Amino acid sequence: MYSFLLHVATLSCIYALLALGLNLQAGFAGLLNFGFVAFVGVGAYVSAIASSHGYPVPFGMLAGIVVAMIVGYVMARLGRNLASDYWAIATLAVAELIRTVALNENWLTGGAQGISGVPAIFGSAAGVQYDLSFFLLALAMVVIAFSVCTRLTRGRFGRAIRLMREEPALATSLGYQLVPLKVKATVTSAAIASVGGSLLAHYMSFVGPDYMLSSETFLVWTMVMIGGLGNNVGVVLGALLVEAVYSAVPFVKDYLDISSDIAGAVRLGTIGVVLLVCLLARPGGLLPEKIRSAT
Repeated sequence: MYSFLLHVATLSCIYALLALGLNLQAGFAGLLNFGFVAFVGVGAYVSAIASSHGYPVPFGMLAGIVVAMIVGYVMARLGRNLASDYWAIATLAVAELIRTVALNENWLTGGAQGISGVPAIFGSAAGVQYDLSFFLLALAMVVIAFSVCTRLTRGRFGRAIRLMREEPALATSLGYQLVPLKVKATVTSAAIASVGGSLLAHYMSFVGPDYMLSSETFLVWTMVMIGGLGNNVGVVLGALLVEAVYSAVPFVKDYLDISSDIAGAVRLGTIGVVLLVCLLARPGGLLPEKIRSAT
C-alpha cells in the first residue's frame, strides 16, 4: 500500500508540473493550447534518447527543455496572425504532426513500440528507496516550478499577460507587444512541461507515441479547470485530485465487475463526469483566480 501511495504521489507531482505549465499559458495568458502534450512528448523523447546513448540524465533533460522551447517558439509564432480559436486548432495539428513523426521514425524513436529501458535517474530502479528518492526529486521540481510561476505572474510580466488575456487592444495601446508576450508565455510553459515529460520517461522507464495522445492534453486541461484557471495552488490541487481519481478506477472496476478492456474508457469517463460536476458547481474551479485590487 505504501508503494502504491508513493506511486500516486509521484505521478501527481509530475502532472502538477504539466498543470503549472498549462496554467501559465492558458490560465494567465489566455492562450488556448490544445497541443500542449507535444511539449511533454518532446521532453520525454529527447531525454530518453540522450540517456539511451550514454549521456548524463541532466544533459538529456536540459536538451529536452531546449527542443521543447524551440517547438513552443514555433507554435507561438504560428499564432501571430491567427485568432485564439484558430491558433488552438493549429497547436493541435502541430502536436499530432510531432506524434506522427514519433510513430514512424523507427530509427530514432522506436516507432509504435517506443523506447524501452530508459535509464533510471538514481542508478538502481528497484526498491522503495528509489521510489522515495524519485518522489522527492519530482516534489522538488514542483516547488521550483511553482516558485518560478508565482514570481512571474506576480510581477510586471504577470500583469502584462493578464491584460493581454482580458483586453488585448488595451494592452497594445499601452505599449505592450502581444507576440513577444505570447512567445515568452509559451516558451516558459514548454520548458516546465518538458521537465515533467523527462521525469515521466525516466520514472516509467519507457516513452512512446501514446504520451502525445490528445486525451493526455484533455487530462491536463481537466486538472487545470478543476483546480482553477489562473491559480497556481489550485492547479496543483487539481492535479492531485484528478490523479487520485484516475488511479482509483482500477480498484473500483473490480467491485463493479468491469472488464479490463474498457477500464481506460471508464477512467476518462469518470474524469469527464468530475469535470462536468465541477463546472456546474464551481465554474471558476475549486480555487478560483484572485484578482488583486489596484490599491
